Amino acid sequence: MMLLNLLTLLAAFVAAAIGYRFRARIFAVFRRFEARNAARRMEEFRALTDRDHHYRQTIAIAEEQVEPVSKITARDERTGQPVPRYVFLGETYADLKEAEAARYREVISKAREFYIDLDRVFLSRRRRREPTVEAPPRSETDGNR
Repeated sequence: MMLLNLLTLLAAFVAAAIGYRFRARIFAVFRRFEARNAARRMEEFRALTDRDHHYRQTIAIAEEQVEPVSKITARDERTGQPVPRYVFLGETYADLKEAEAARYREVISKAREFYIDLDRVFLSRRRRREPTVEAPPRSETDGNR
C-alpha cells in the first residue's frame, strides 16, 4: 500500500514537472482559443447590429467553396524565359489581378445562386398554399346581424 502511495506521488510530481516545462505552449493554446472566442463574439455582435451582414456571410461561405488562384512558372512564348502565371479553374492568366478578378466573379455568382435557390424554395412554398375561401357577403335579408 505504501509503495502504491509513493508511485502515485512520483507520478504526480512527474506530471507537474512536465506541465511546468510545457506551460508556455499550454497557455498559448488557451490564449489562441480565447482569442478565437472573442473574435467570434465580436462577429456575432457585429452581425446583430449590421443589417447587411448576411450578404457578407454568404460571400464568405462562397469564397470557401471556390478554389484559390494558383501560381505557376511557365515559359514565355516570345522570350522562352520562365515567368509567373496564375491559374484559376483551368484558365491561365498573365496577371494576378486578372485571376483574382475572375475568382471574385465566380464567388459572386455562387452567392447569387444561393439567393436564387433561396427564393425558389420559399416562393414555391407560398404558391403551393391553398387560396383562402372568403366568406360570402352578408345580404340584408339575413336575419343574422
